Amino acid sequence: MTPWTQIYDPLGNAWLSAAVSTLPVLVLLASIAVLRIQALFGALLGLGTALLLALLVYHMPVRMMAGAALLGAGYGLLPIGWMVLNILFLYRLTVQRGRFQLLQAEIAAITPDPRLQLLLIAFGFGAFFEGCAGFGAPVAITSAMLVGLGFAPVGAARLSLIANTAPVAFGSLGAPIVALAAVTGLPLMSLSAMVGRQLPFFSILIPFWLIAAFAGWRGVREIWPAILVAGVAFAVPQFLVSNLHGPWLVDVISAACSIGGLGLFLRHWRPRGAQTVAAAQAKFDWRGWLPWIILSCGVFLWGLPATKAALDGLFVLRIPVPGLDALVVRMPPVVAAPTPEPAVYLLNLLSTSGTGILLSAILAGLAMGARPVELLRTYAATLRLALIPLATIASMLALGYVTRYSGADSVLGLALAHSGMLYPFFGTLLGWLGVAATGSDTASNVLFGGLQRTTAERIGISPILMAAANSSGGVMGKMADAQSIVVAATATGIRGKESEILRYVLFHSVALAVLVGLLVLGQAYLWPLSAMVVR
Repeated sequence: MTPWTQIYDPLGNAWLSAAVSTLPVLVLLASIAVLRIQALFGALLGLGTALLLALLVYHMPVRMMAGAALLGAGYGLLPIGWMVLNILFLYRLTVQRGRFQLLQAEIAAITPDPRLQLLLIAFGFGAFFEGCAGFGAPVAITSAMLVGLGFAPVGAARLSLIANTAPVAFGSLGAPIVALAAVTGLPLMSLSAMVGRQLPFFSILIPFWLIAAFAGWRGVREIWPAILVAGVAFAVPQFLVSNLHGPWLVDVISAACSIGGLGLFLRHWRPRGAQTVAAAQAKFDWRGWLPWIILSCGVFLWGLPATKAALDGLFVLRIPVPGLDALVVRMPPVVAAPTPEPAVYLLNLLSTSGTGILLSAILAGLAMGARPVELLRTYAATLRLALIPLATIASMLALGYVTRYSGADSVLGLALAHSGMLYPFFGTLLGWLGVAATGSDTASNVLFGGLQRTTAERIGISPILMAAANSSGGVMGKMADAQSIVVAATATGIRGKESEILRYVLFHSVALAVLVGLLVLGQAYLWPLSAMVVR
C-alpha cells in the first residue's frame, strides 16, 4: 500500500486549519457538558467528526482511518478498560463481604474529619496508585473508596480527578518521562530533573486547592497545618528523587512520605473539636485494610520493569495494523526528518496492570472468605455493569488515535508554535491539550515531544524546559479528559452524570494549566537558572 504523508495546513491558513482540527474534541466536550448527551453517544459523535475531518479535510485513505480507529479502540479495552473492570470487581467484593464498612471505620480511626480523609485517600493513596499503575487506576480506586467513606458519588468523582494531577508526570513508574526521552532524544535524567523542578510547587498547591474545592477557604483555614504537611511531605521527595535518582520511583516514594507524614502528624494534632486520638486509635481493625494492602502490593509488583519483562517473556503479541503500520509519514517541523509512524497493537495480557489487579482481587476475595462461585458471579455482574463504560472508553481512544494519525493534533501544535516569545506559555498549554484529548500524559509526550524540542530550538530557549513543560502542563489536563471522567463515573456508580463532572472540573483544569504555563514562562525569561540542568 502506498504511504500517506500528513498535511499540516490542509486549508491554506494555519489558524483556520487549527480551528477546524479542534472540532472533534469540541463536539465531544460540548455533547457531554453542554447538551448533556450520554458519554457513549458523545464519544461516538466526536469519533464521527474526527473521521469526517480525516476524510474530507486531510484526505486520509479510508483504510488508514479505520485502522487508526480500531487501534485506538483496542487500547481502550486493553489496558485501560481491563484495568477499570477489575478494579470494579474488587470494589464490589469488598462491599459484598462487608469490608468497605470496616475500612470506613478504620480511616475514621485515623481521623473522622472528611477533609483529612480526602487528603489521605484522594491525594496520598491516589498518588501511590498513580506511581504504580497510572492509566486511570488512582481515580477509579480512590473515588470508589471515598464513596465507601460516605462521600457523595458525584463529589467523590470530582475530587479524585482534581487530586490526580501532580503525580501524573511520574505515573506508572515514570512511563511519561521515559517516553518523552525516547521521542525527543533528550537525556532522560535531565527531563526528570526539569519536571521535578516544576511540579513540586503544585504538589504543595494541589492539597490546598482540593480542600478548598471540597470545604471552601474556611475549611482550608481550619486544617491548613495538615494540608501543608501532606503537600510538603510529597513535594520535597518529588524534587529530590526526580533530580538525584530518576523518574521511576518518584510517585511511590513521595506518596509513601506524604501518607506517613500526615498519619504521624495526625497522631499529635487534630482540628478543634475533633475526637481524641487515643479514642480513635482504639477502633483499629486491620481487616478493612487487607483488600487494599493486597491490591497495593499486586499493583506495585506488576509495575516493576523486571516483572513486566518476565511476563512479556512468557506471552506478548505485537500485531501490526494492516494498511496503517509504517504507512503514515510524519513530516518536518513536527519531526526532524520524514518518519513513518508505527501502528502496532501490543497484546500483553499477562504484564498489563489490569491483570495484576485481577489476581489481587481474586486473592483478596479468597482472603475475605468468598468462595469461587461467588467470585465468578460477582465478576459476571461487574462485567454487565461495565459494558457501556468500556464501549465509551474504546470510542474515546478511537477518536484520539484518528486525530493522531490524521495529523490534526500536530496542526494544533504548529499553530501554537507561532506564538513567538509567548511560546513557553502556549507550549505548556499544548501539553494540557494533548492529555485532555488523549487521556494520557505518556501519549501527549509522544505526540508533541518532538514538536516541543524543534520549536524551542528554533526560538532559542531550552528544549529540555519545553519538553518537560509538555509533561507538566499535561498533568492538569488529566482531570478534564473524557476518559478519566468516564472511569470516575463508572467507579462511583453514577453513569450518565459525566456532564456534571466535566462542567465542574474544567475550570480547575484550565486554571491550573495556566499557572503551570506562567511558571514555565518565568523559567524561560525571568529566572532562567532554574531551567538549567547539567548532566
